[in-house]
Amino acid sequence: MKKHPLTRRHFLRGAGVTLGLPFLEGFAPRGRAAENAIPPRRMVCICTPLGIHTPFLNPEKKGRDYTLTPYLEPIADFKNDFSVISGLSHPDVGSSHDSIYSFLTAAPHPEIRAGFRNSISLDQFAAERIGGQTRVPSLSLSAEGFGLSWTRSGALVPPDLWPATVFARLFLEGRPEEVEAQRRRLRNGKSILDTVSDQAKRMAPSLGSRDREKIDEYFTSVRELEQRMVTAQEWALKPKPHVDAKPPQNNLNSTDLIGKTRLMFDLTHLALQTDSTRLVNMLLLGTSGVPPVPGVTMGHHDLSHHGQDPAKLAQLKLVELGQMQLVRELLGNLKKTQEQGGNLLDHTMVFFSSNLGSAASHSTKNLPVIFAGGGFKHGQHLAFDANGGPPLCNLYVSMLQRLGIEEDQFGSSTGTLTGLEAGSA
Repeated sequence: MKKHPLTRRHFLRGAGVTLGLPFLEGFAPRGRAAENAIPPRRMVCICTPLGIHTPFLNPEKKGRDYTLTPYLEPIADFKNDFSVISGLSHPDVGSSHDSIYSFLTAAPHPEIRAGFRNSISLDQFAAERIGGQTRVPSLSLSAEGFGLSWTRSGALVPPDLWPATVFARLFLEGRPEEVEAQRRRLRNGKSILDTVSDQAKRMAPSLGSRDREKIDEYFTSVRELEQRMVTAQEWALKPKPHVDAKPPQNNLNSTDLIGKTRLMFDLTHLALQTDSTRLVNMLLLGTSGVPPVPGVTMGHHDLSHHGQDPAKLAQLKLVELGQMQLVRELLGNLKKTQEQGGNLLDHTMVFFSSNLGSAASHSTKNLPVIFAGGGFKHGQHLAFDANGGPPLCNLYVSMLQRLGIEEDQFGSSTGTLTGLEAGSA
């Protein structure tokens, strides 16, 4: 029987579902074309809507010889893979929670709702140029009821709110009854990998040792994400305990900041690993409820509006350190995923920030920024004037150009970001 060569868009199919595969060396073209092949560039934008306490994040010293702060210690192993950037802001976006609408657009004055019209967001601008290179042009994830993506006409792009739905769209393919059958199998503990196991076994002998290792790593990630989704679904269906106490304000809303973020980060890793998309943005949870973090007894919104209260700052630190641990997991997963002579982090820009520089005062100046990966020369603190630094959109222009999009202007930009240099990766 004639063997069919592996192709870049190779899938495993079984029981009416389809599973995309990561890039394998066996997919690569041979000869000179392979030598000149450029790995795809990707972009992930993450917004935590209640800010990050910048005194725990930004180093006092600029440059490369800085001392790690409490929020940088969890990602210390990746110091040469990220830059801390301080002093950036959107110049015409006023101090308000409504600044979230302009986080990826820089549209002026969202705080003045009357007459406000948004502009295109960074991810959608990029998707217009490169979105057609993948099955999903861009992926907008959200733990809130709205998202970060806006069309050129200023309309909100509906975000994906439920990880199970995203997983099904990315990895389950077939007639509706077949997809629903696989959903039931997932709930019963049967992985999608079980349905394609025969094909995977037949494919294995044609792969090299590094490709087999990559497939094992990928399958492990799929199983772990499936297990987390099933667990989350089970808890959502279980009745809550009854107590003889007055419930805290807004406790009816989900407050699992850490659990929701981990699911979105895991989905992002898989989506990028399979080259299902190259553009991802996500809005993390910002809730008035008490997040299930050990040692935290007050609502996240209340903690972010701390007023310098030491007790609130201590609990806020626990919440935000939990977020930074998840950033560590995301960077680690991307870096351990090998791709075309490098790793996924080398080829993926990860922008972690907030629309608020200080939630306590609703300030939109000096936004917290961790910028990782993408093949830039990292390992530094780029410190600009907190009150007169360059527009955040200068970073956006640098990101667009790294994606191969030859643009020198976006939003309120005045150029690229000074001091941020691209490497050879």
